[in-house]
Amino acid sequence: MLTAIQLWLWQHQAALVPLFAAIAWGLVAIVVRSTWAIARDGTAQVKRLHQIPCAGCVYFSEDYALKCAVRPSDALSEAAINCPDFRPRSS
Repeated sequence: MLTAIQLWLWQHQAALVPLFAAIAWGLVAIVVRSTWAIARDGTAQVKRLHQIPCAGCVYFSEDYALKCAVRPSDALSEAAINCPDFRPRSS
C-alpha cells in the first residue's frame, strides 16, 4: 500500500508542488491579515482608554477603596470619558 501512495505522489508531483505552495502562501496571508486586524483594533482600544480623564480631575482620590468622590462606579472606566462632573486640577 505504501509503495502505491509513493508512486502516486511521484507521478503527480508536478501538480502538487504548486498546490501546496498556494496553500502555504494562503496561510501566510491569513496570519498577516489577522495580525494586522489585532494591531488595528488594539490601537483603537488604547486610544479610547487614553481619553479617560479621571487622573486629572479634582475629585479623583487615587485611593483604591474610593477612586472618585462623585461617581465611584464610573471612575477609571469608559463611562468616565464624558463625565459631566469632571473638574481639572489646578497646577
